[in-house]
Amino acid sequence: MILPVYAYGQPVLRRKAVDVDLTDEAVKTLITNMWETMYHAKGIGLAAPQVGKSQRIFLVDTEQVMDEEEVDKGIKKAFINAQILEESGEQWAYEEGCLSIPNVRGDVSRYERVRISYLDEEGVAHEEVYEGINARVIQHEYDHIEGRLFTELLRPLKKKMISRKLEQIKKGKTKCDYRLKFV
Repeated sequence: MILPVYAYGQPVLRRKAVDVDLTDEAVKTLITNMWETMYHAKGIGLAAPQVGKSQRIFLVDTEQVMDEEEVDKGIKKAFINAQILEESGEQWAYEEGCLSIPNVRGDVSRYERVRISYLDEEGVAHEEVYEGINARVIQHEYDHIEGRLFTELLRPLKKKMISRKLEQIKKGKTKCDYRLKFV
């Protein structure tokens, strides 16, 4: 089932999410619905707070943005009860966007490498290192389960430049190709 994406201004986007119990069938249904919602909205990542659930779940599919010969370097997986253990390497800027903040983009500096522990959809524990675009998308989605938005990481001038757009989103005055839930 395609869920509405919670738009900028929704309080759930600012809350630190809580761990989940994977034996709960509702969690498994939520993950299935999140995959469907993410693809419907043409996203490469989606976190549970973005669909109104303050739970430590996020999805990443970077395979779809990789060049044809590099698809195997992308990842497609759910991260449950994730904890970033280390961010390392150089920080690099890249233009990011967010399904919860449609039509707003900006350069965000993030570390090139991330070490993370998490459970997969089967409840198996993993500790892995990701680099490049995979690390970036993980860090972006991880921020969501920590109650942070990419707009907080923008330079002051850019924040000022987008402030009016953010206010318009809060008021429900924005359009996109998927259903948004406003304050």
